[in-house]
Amino acid sequence: MTNPETNNSDARNRLVLAALRLFAEKGFEAATTREICEAAGANISAIRYYFGDKAGLYRTAFHEPCEKMPARSNREKYLTLPIAEALDLFFSDFLTPFKMDENINLVVKLHFREMLEPTGAWQEAIESEIKPQHEALVALLKQHLGLSRIDLDVQRLAFAMIGMAIHLFVGQDVVAAVAPQMMNSPKAIDLMAKRLSGYALAMVESESQRRAQEKGDGKQ
Repeated sequence: MTNPETNNSDARNRLVLAALRLFAEKGFEAATTREICEAAGANISAIRYYFGDKAGLYRTAFHEPCEKMPARSNREKYLTLPIAEALDLFFSDFLTPFKMDENINLVVKLHFREMLEPTGAWQEAIESEIKPQHEALVALLKQHLGLSRIDLDVQRLAFAMIGMAIHLFVGQDVVAAVAPQMMNSPKAIDLMAKRLSGYALAMVESESQRRAQEKGDGKQ
């Protein structure tokens, strides 16, 4: 007997979108295949047909929508710019997902939920996206600070800077409740990126002063 879902070209897409929303809201364990299928208007056998199992559907929802993300700037470009301009570009790239449609924001929400409730899908994203982005920022800091090597304080600084932007993703609901106008339009998002760049630049200059002071005190 022919599976009726094979004749519905929209069934797979509806399942991915429903799974993305429910996995982002509830996590892998709490979101059931039955409620995903009900939300998608699909037969529960469609998950097996298209994705193999629930884990396969989760991996698809985790990775596939990212193909719609705009390409980030060439990270090597950061090293060719003055640090203020490089940080402007870095944070503008980082916050770009907020300008996309609701599905992209769900992808971001799912990715950060994966950090708190890991299933293993995050490791691939770390290797392909997170580490290269972090390494590009660290290289920029090393260059600006005039260092011969990357030490733990450079890593601490990079994580602190990135953390400001990550909080906007992880705390989307809090931001919307406390300061809804802060991220409610492309213009507001651009301004937020500019402010983060300024805050980060102040952190970099503070680190530069700290290192100079310690060098003067003979601690380095």
